[in-house]
Amino acid sequence: MNTTNTFKLGRVTSTGVLLLLLLIAASPAHAFRCGNKIVIKEMHEQQVLKACGEPTTVRHLGYAVRSVEIPYRRRLSGGVSSEHFPGYGYYTQEVVVTEYVYNFGPRKFMQRLVFEGGVLRSIKTIGYGYHETGN
Repeated sequence: MNTTNTFKLGRVTSTGVLLLLLLIAASPAHAFRCGNKIVIKEMHEQQVLKACGEPTTVRHLGYAVRSVEIPYRRRLSGGVSSEHFPGYGYYTQEVVVTEYVYNFGPRKFMQRLVFEGGVLRSIKTIGYGYHETGN
């Protein structure tokens, strides 16, 4: 085998691995660990509180209007058919938007969680934590 081709192949492979690692590092967080529990998107606020305890800060960010779909299912003779007709089964709902920030100390990253209507919609790592001082 030609050593020049081996060198080029190794360089292409290492470049591909580097790009993959950069993409993974740049992607938003979809989960994080609280002790031995995993917190993921779509969890309810009470499930997160049970897993992680009380957050360092809680902020009410306001309200948002969300569209909610109600699936429409209909049985037809000869089998089951699941259909959705445009304009049917949708309604809008105003939900409370709340932010939790968890500070796990100076050696771990803080996590910013955004809940909409009590359901976890966003997880973001916001840098290293800090020592909390008692007042």
